[in-house]
Amino acid sequence: MRICNICGKKKKDSKFKHLKKKTCKRCEFRWKRSFLRLLVHDRRLSAKERIANRLGYFGTAFIMISPYLLSYGNIGAITYVIGGIVCIPQVWVAKQWNLVLVNLNVSIGYLIYILHNGG
Repeated sequence: MRICNICGKKKKDSKFKHLKKKTCKRCEFRWKRSFLRLLVHDRRLSAKERIANRLGYFGTAFIMISPYLLSYGNIGAITYVIGGIVCIPQVWVAKQWNLVLVNLNVSIGYLIYILHNGG
């Protein structure tokens, strides 16, 4: 029987990892769990971030649907342009500048496509 240096309880030797260990497995697990929780910062999103996220999902849905609508005239290209523009606030707030450029590129490219094919 040994005494844990954290909880101060007498416990069997099997409750410790090895003979030289002074902290029982249960207290050691609690310490790991609390340390991992300390590393994760739980915070609420601001109104701007919430709106940007919802717009991003909306735009992503448009971009996902667009390839299937390309064969129906300009509606597929129009949904690509709308999706690309609507996704920009989400990636702008997240400061993902490479995705801002990709969305602008998609929007500009399909605007040119629409204008050349008699929008």
